[in-house]
Amino acid sequence: MNTKAIYAIGTTLVGCGLNNVFLEYIIKQDPGCGHLITFAQFLFIAIHGFIMTSKFGTVKPKIPFQTYLILVVLFFLTSVINNWAFDFNIPVPLHMIFRSGSLIANMIMGILILKKKYTLEKYISVAMITLGIIICTLMSSGGDKKKCTDCDAPIEQKQADDHFFWWIIGIALLTTALLLSARMGIYQESIYKHHGKHPQEALYYTHLYSIPGFIFYSSSIWEHMQIASASEPYQIPFVDFIIPTLWLWIFLNVTTQYLCISSVYVLTTECTSLTVTLVITLRKFLSLIFSIVYFQNPFTIYHWFGSGLVFFGTLLFAEVFTKMGQSKEVKAAQKSMKKRN
Repeated sequence: MNTKAIYAIGTTLVGCGLNNVFLEYIIKQDPGCGHLITFAQFLFIAIHGFIMTSKFGTVKPKIPFQTYLILVVLFFLTSVINNWAFDFNIPVPLHMIFRSGSLIANMIMGILILKKKYTLEKYISVAMITLGIIICTLMSSGGDKKKCTDCDAPIEQKQADDHFFWWIIGIALLTTALLLSARMGIYQESIYKHHGKHPQEALYYTHLYSIPGFIFYSSSIWEHMQIASASEPYQIPFVDFIIPTLWLWIFLNVTTQYLCISSVYVLTTECTSLTVTLVITLRKFLSLIFSIVYFQNPFTIYHWFGSGLVFFGTLLFAEVFTKMGQSKEVKAAQKSMKKRN
């Protein structure tokens, strides 16, 4: 493994992990700021792409504008809905576990649209992931409601019912985002087949062309910008500069988000699909553990069992265990060949 690949693995684990940490800091202070976070991320990547990818508009895109339009709509809706879900009582650990169900959505879309057929192993792995997500979802559904089962106060019971209702809306949003993301992946594959792979260009233009869509969320963005500006001030060490705490977390979330995306891109070009799957799965698992321990999010033995099914099913779907066995056989064969020679 070369130095670039090792660096990509390290920055993926660090960048994506820190991104989740800063996201949770933001959500703890202002759960409804999903649109502001998404807008900040899109704006940062668009500005960076304008400078580094399009060279201040001097480099013409290799993929036509019309081709990008459908991809932009799907990408914009997926990103907005995923961050919007935090406003509906969705805890960060459940959000991470639920988004790991993208393989289920990909399989459904593959069967419906591409008429694909899968092996029994794929169906078993997807069943494991589905069961794991269902367990984690059900265990995360009744926390506040259970607290009021023995209470006589109708106001408290109504609050618990309202909490559960909005939680259901949040689950529906996450499910919609999963299906949209899977459909986007299929469309992206068709674009690459016709025009070739240009991931940096696609990253730039999907974010740039999506920015006008935030006009529909301008009131929400402005409202949460004011909340961020009114948050507790924080003095940056070694520098005589004070910044509202929420703005600091948002800035760190945006920069680590870009580090995460760019690192995964390098990872896919420098490493095998087996390595990429292992690194991304490990990153999700470490982020989940950190979120539970550091932020003290409620997590029962059932959550552990469900998340274990999700991660094991993901590795099974990616044929990690099969490939690892094959690589061991190849190494053993190579050793025996060397001994004979």
